[in-house]
Amino acid sequence: MKRYALVYISVWLISLSLFNLPALAQLTRVNVGYSAVSADQLPAWVAKESGIFTKNGLDVPLIFFTGGTTAILALVSKDVPITQVSGPGLVNSALAGSDAVFVAAGMTSLNYVLMGKPGLKTPEQLKGGTLAISRFGSATDSIARFALKKIGFTPGKDVTIVQVGSGPERLNAVMTGKVSAAVINPPSSFIAEKRGLAIMADVGKMGLVFQHTGAATTRRFIREHPDTVRRYVKSHVEAVHTMWTDKEATVRALGKYMGSGIDREILEKSRENVLTETFFPKKQYPSLEGLKTVLEDIGERDPRAKTAKPEQFVDFTFIKELDQSGFVDGLYKTK
Repeated sequence: MKRYALVYISVWLISLSLFNLPALAQLTRVNVGYSAVSADQLPAWVAKESGIFTKNGLDVPLIFFTGGTTAILALVSKDVPITQVSGPGLVNSALAGSDAVFVAAGMTSLNYVLMGKPGLKTPEQLKGGTLAISRFGSATDSIARFALKKIGFTPGKDVTIVQVGSGPERLNAVMTGKVSAAVINPPSSFIAEKRGLAIMADVGKMGLVFQHTGAATTRRFIREHPDTVRRYVKSHVEAVHTMWTDKEATVRALGKYMGSGIDREILEKSRENVLTETFFPKKQYPSLEGLKTVLEDIGERDPRAKTAKPEQFVDFTFIKELDQSGFVDGLYKTK
């Protein structure tokens, strides 16, 4: 009798596992890129680590690309159908003929600083030196040029802009004196401050409206896979809600992707730094005003940007659906 009972239980367990297979099979695999190792990339990290992608039927491997220029090339070449990328990278690509567009805002302002190497205390000391960015054509490139002009320098003449790589790589370059200064943001900027480096310029305090790191895809992918994009944007919005409401999940995701050895205090401070409506708005519409700023900057080097309109670089379809349905407001209602 006991043997029959064991057989019955085994058959029941196998049937149960088979019953769950269709749910697993329904997951749509979509490779997603991200272009920096900093807090502006949190939506994809949080959605991945908190199970939000899976809940919305997506199997999402996250792939790191050094800088927005590299990330947008991967998008256009179809290595990834969706990526997190900054305004300058996407706009430069679209002006060159790609059909890349933002579908969710991500971060709509800047929290970067120009941090000087050990011994540098004033912006004037940067003259004749080098300033580290990720890649030419990226957000850090635009930020570097904007900040240098505000200080009173001519980019490329008074200060040489050099490509170094990711935030941690730029932090290492400035800490070791390989460059005079670096464009970095949290957590790297907080680590630098803790180690005694001085801020040469705080871009966040310069009043620059800027479409920074957002969720981007191509118009072709939207036409061919609208449901995948819809589920991705929903996941993105839910991840931003998690960032606002779940400190532990956000700090955990930030710690995993930033790497080991970063103090929890710095991770918490990095989360708090971006949790404002200016940086991560709850209603994730890409910023047309921020794209106007991007176009003005690029227009100094590319005449095509002078006649372009911010609306060319966005698709509001999916974020508007979520907003008008009441989904976004429902997330933030007090329970």
